[in-house]
Amino acid sequence: MSRVRKAPEERRAEILEIAAQTALDAGLERITLREIAERLGVRPGLIGHYFPAVEELVAEAFALAVSGERDRLFVAAGTPRDRLAAFVARVESEEARVLGRLWLNARHLARFQPRLADAIAQQETLDEERLSALISAGVTAGEFVADAPRSAAIRIWMAVDGLGAYANSPAVLTEPAYGGFVADVCRWTLGLDCAL
Repeated sequence: MSRVRKAPEERRAEILEIAAQTALDAGLERITLREIAERLGVRPGLIGHYFPAVEELVAEAFALAVSGERDRLFVAAGTPRDRLAAFVARVESEEARVLGRLWLNARHLARFQPRLADAIAQQETLDEERLSALISAGVTAGEFVADAPRSAAIRIWMAVDGLGAYANSPAVLTEPAYGGFVADVCRWTLGLDCAL
């Protein structure tokens, strides 16, 4: 293997990017020093230099993978109702099943990996804050009804997670009852009287 010297921050970012993609493609269990080294064409010791504990790499790769999705979930343009509709369309899309699998995988492994559990809690807080802000904007604009935007956001995230629990099920693609579940919860939670 030929060596390419990179700045430490550049090499660390490269390792994390490959680990995040590995998590999305194959699952968090596939993030090993050997696997990431192989994908980068380097020796496992180099990965271990930047991440002495693989659990740290797993947690940071998870955070990177899900934070990359956050901006796709929360578009900046449009009315709060338009932005909520874009959010719902994204979380109910077939593309979102990859993230559903990752969250499902992470929640399972978090029982055994405290660093991953902390990363999950941090990402959940960021997601709740972003959705709460959107709901608050909708309440201010008179588009939504919610006495407690954070509580409404938590209910909606529970619906997203509920749908994500079926990310590995082929029935999600063929059974109509799965479609519109998150939209239904949004309508119920935010007092909407018509479809998003």
